[in-house]
Amino acid sequence: MWKEMPMEMRNWTTVQEFTLEGFPAIQHLGKVLFFVHLLAYLASIAGNVVIVTITCADSRLHTPMYFFLSIFSFLECCFISAVIPKLLLIFLLGKQTISFPACFTQAFVFVFLGATGFLLIAVMSLDRYAAICKPLHYPTIMNLKTCFLLVTACLALAFPLITGPVVTVSQLSFCGPDVIPHVFCDLGTLIHLSCSDTRSVEMLAFVLTLFILLTSLIITIIAYSNIVVTIVGLPSTKEKQRAFSTCSSHLIVLSLMYGSCVFIYAKPKQTNRLDSNRVAALINMVVTPLLNPVIYTLRNKQVHQALREMMCRMKISR
Repeated sequence: MWKEMPMEMRNWTTVQEFTLEGFPAIQHLGKVLFFVHLLAYLASIAGNVVIVTITCADSRLHTPMYFFLSIFSFLECCFISAVIPKLLLIFLLGKQTISFPACFTQAFVFVFLGATGFLLIAVMSLDRYAAICKPLHYPTIMNLKTCFLLVTACLALAFPLITGPVVTVSQLSFCGPDVIPHVFCDLGTLIHLSCSDTRSVEMLAFVLTLFILLTSLIITIIAYSNIVVTIVGLPSTKEKQRAFSTCSSHLIVLSLMYGSCVFIYAKPKQTNRLDSNRVAALINMVVTPLLNPVIYTLRNKQVHQALREMMCRMKISR
């Protein structure tokens, strides 16, 4: 004989798809928002693709610093492509629904690439430390094999750290509401929508996020503390300016990344300040990837030269 289910259990229905709320207050500006975000998306992709292309094409840029930069730019392209195309559909067609598997796939790709990016930022800091503080040993320390191993280590560390929470959240019960008050399938928001007891998984997600952010930040702070001490000790002003110029672009980019992500994720309760979280998330997804190639190209003479030569070759080939 079947046991009678409690009334609250009988009324539950399994959620098959979610609805991305986006920005309901300005939803009437859908076409304007579509064109603005489309232009920003295309500019971000183009800028980062240019960095990857010139790094591969110009032999003078075949150095660890530009190798890591090209990997970072590639990750940025994948990172924004996990979210922005769906957001464009919401703005243009009002297609706000997303299936359960697609939602968790988007959440996984977004968080995995984001975590990998932060770990890569720490690796780039170590690269600058080795170049400035250990110049004589730099070619030996940062050889091609070491560079590949460090990138692989970032991916290998991020994958299990992110897979666990995402799989755990996907196995929670979702029985309504099915509206995600965000512009994409944010893991913290999905936890809030679950009708299961989410205290343990929310704390797990918070601890892992804090671990990734703090690990990357501590490595970066230690590396740049040593870099500053070394730069201050350099004999000439010209040498100091040259050493600092190789780090300034990296410092600007990591400041943008840490600022937006700490604001969004480094707090246990994801239910607070949802509207401000959406704005900060858009800055992290659209503005930062757009600024990265601009910052790296405008402040780097080697990249300038490589771009000019590539443009000349393109004109000649025509």
